[in-house]
Amino acid sequence: MDDEKLKDLIISPHVDDEVLGCGGTLGENSFVYYCGIDESLLPSDPEHRVGIDTRKQEIDNVAKFLGFTWECNFDSKVNYYKETDFIKIFENLINKIKPDRIFIPFPSYNQDHRVIYNALRIALRPHDKNFYVKKVLVYEQPHMILWEEKCFKPNYFIPIDIDSKIKANNLHMSQVRSMRSVELLKVIAKIRGSQSNCEHAEAFYIERWS
Repeated sequence: MDDEKLKDLIISPHVDDEVLGCGGTLGENSFVYYCGIDESLLPSDPEHRVGIDTRKQEIDNVAKFLGFTWECNFDSKVNYYKETDFIKIFENLINKIKPDRIFIPFPSYNQDHRVIYNALRIALRPHDKNFYVKKVLVYEQPHMILWEEKCFKPNYFIPIDIDSKIKANNLHMSQVRSMRSVELLKVIAKIRGSQSNCEHAEAFYIERWS
């Protein structure tokens, strides 16, 4: 990992969140941290019982396609996340990479997203021991369009190649669902593009910009 190249740090609570929220933004200057890969609370749902090796291979495929580097916490269980477990992890990661920008998940109805968002808020606080990330951006997810009690109000947009994002999404084969379909991803990107005077875009909420 060439830390000098890494300008963007993307925190992905679960595999595929990075593509759904930032797939058009990811590139060779990006480092993705996956908070977990094992969904141990889903033994009754065979569609979600995907082996870790399969998910690792899918991550590799996406990373090679988009050009980013990555790391995953293989010890954590997605449905058992605790804020206290991740605060120090995030502090160490941020101090190591010293990114220009960090992309963090919106605290939606998904419990893993809420826990990770809260832990990041603490890890990103101004403090003598913390590297100060000047640009903190919250990214959206498709499910937020369908069901979210707290409105996401974007104020920053990045033009994207939607075809590249769709291809990256489809490389996460085990994660493709009808509720976050290719059609929905295209519609969201089109709407965000219309809001920012371009064809397709990804939208973010600026939490800090200095």
